[in-house]
Amino acid sequence: MRAVVCRAFGPPEDLEFGGLPAPEAGPGEVAIRVEAAGVSFADTLMIRDLHQNKHELPFAPGMEVAGRVAETGAGVEGLSPGDRVMALVYDGGHAECAVAPAAETFPLPDGVSMPAAAALGAAYLTAHAGLFWEARLKPGETLLVLGAGGGTGLAAVEVGKALGARVIAAASTAEKCALAAERGADAVLTYPVESIRERAMAETGGEGCDAVFDPVGGDLFEESFRSLGWGGRHVVVGFAGGAVPAFRANHLLVKNRAALGLALFNYRKRRPDRLRASAEALFDWAAAGRIRPHIAAELPLEEAPAALRAIMDRKAAGRLILRP
Repeated sequence: MRAVVCRAFGPPEDLEFGGLPAPEAGPGEVAIRVEAAGVSFADTLMIRDLHQNKHELPFAPGMEVAGRVAETGAGVEGLSPGDRVMALVYDGGHAECAVAPAAETFPLPDGVSMPAAAALGAAYLTAHAGLFWEARLKPGETLLVLGAGGGTGLAAVEVGKALGARVIAAASTAEKCALAAERGADAVLTYPVESIRERAMAETGGEGCDAVFDPVGGDLFEESFRSLGWGGRHVVVGFAGGAVPAFRANHLLVKNRAALGLALFNYRKRRPDRLRASAEALFDWAAAGRIRPHIAAELPLEEAPAALRAIMDRKAAGRLILRP
C-alpha cells in the first residue's frame, strides 16, 4: 500500500513516500480503508522518537483516521465491512490502510464527512475529555484556552462553547485569534502582546477564570494558572511551547485551585467507556452543526512532511488533513 514511511527517526523532511505491507486485522481489531487522516503535534514527536508511544522502524505515522471498514478480526462485534468509521490508531494512519482496536473505532453518523471525522479525532477527544471529564466544566463558567489557534486549542474553544461556557481564547497571532472568534470565542487576546492574567481578570470582573485548557505550557503556564479564580482548574494537555514548566505546589493552596493532567493515551487504555461517550457527544454536535472543525487544508499523502513541519513550527491554524 502507499504510505508515508519513517525509516529513521528525525525531522519531517527525512520521511519518505513509498510502500509498506498492508496490515491485516488481528483479534479484536478492524482494518480500515483510510479516506482521511489527521496530522497532529503527537505525530511530530513520533517521527523523532520523542513520544511515549514507541515504534519499530519502518512505520507510517498518523494516529487518527476516518474511512470504511475493510475487514474485522476475530471477536469484533457491531462493525461490518463498508461501515463508515472514525478510529484512533497507534501509528499507520498516514497510509491507504490502517488497523485500529475495535474499542477505539467509532461508527459515524451520515451527517459527518470523512475529513470532518478525521479532524474530530485526537484533538477534539482531548478537548472533550479535558473539559467535560477532568475540568467538569459547567454552563456559565469561564474558560481560558491557550494555543487557541492550533488544532487542539481551537477544538477546546468549540467544545467549551458547546458545553455552555464563556470562552476567552489566547493565541500567538491576530489571525489565530480571529479564527477562534469565528469559532465562537467570547473574547480573544494575543500573547505576548497582552498580559494573559490582566486580561483574564478584566474579563471576569476580577474573579478569575473557572478553568484553563493548556496545550502550550512553557512560559505561559504560571501566568495562566494565576488567572484562575476560586476553585479554578488548570488542565495540562501538552507542551507545544517547548519547555515543561516547574510547578510550585503552594500555588494550589491559593483559592483552592487544582492542576490536572490529561493524556488521551490513558483514556484509551483505562477509560474506554468515557472515550466512546466523548466520541458520541462530538459526533452528535457535529451532525447538528454545533461544532465545525476548521480544516486549514486537505493534502495528498506526498505532502505529509510539509504538513508536519507546519505543525512543528506552529504555523498551522486548525487541522491539516491527509487524503490517501
